[in-house]
Amino acid sequence: MNELDNLDRAILAVLTRDGRIPVAKLAERVGLSETPCTRRLKRLEQDGYITGYRAKLSRRAMGLGVLAFAQVRFSVHDRTLADRFEREVLAIDRVISCHNISGTADYLLKIVATDLDEYGDFMRDVLRTLPGVTSVESMLSLREVKPDDGLPAY
Repeated sequence: MNELDNLDRAILAVLTRDGRIPVAKLAERVGLSETPCTRRLKRLEQDGYITGYRAKLSRRAMGLGVLAFAQVRFSVHDRTLADRFEREVLAIDRVISCHNISGTADYLLKIVATDLDEYGDFMRDVLRTLPGVTSVESMLSLREVKPDDGLPAY
């Protein structure tokens, strides 16, 4: 990867707020003409700084009123079991992020559900039945103070 300069960082900062901005407007915002801005944008994509573009969906508008975090623990720490767990988690749409963590738990999952009943069913019928899982501790989000809007462009 190439080193980022201030113009690259400015481009990334604008794109994190508006990924659909036309190149002409992006160039104007960062103080470049279109051609050099386009070149930088393509390089940022090719170098892996920009991994894709997507729409940010409203959880509430999608009918997903529950946001939960689940700490998942294993009693046996076996690589094959962990690999199976991770493969299965990747296929579950309700799990919107999964992190292998340090501390008393093995994984931290961010999960969405329509309501508490559906979340309870998901816990009983899906999460607790995954390979290796021996215990799950849930924490429900009462209010989202700062949403995940992507990485800052330092």
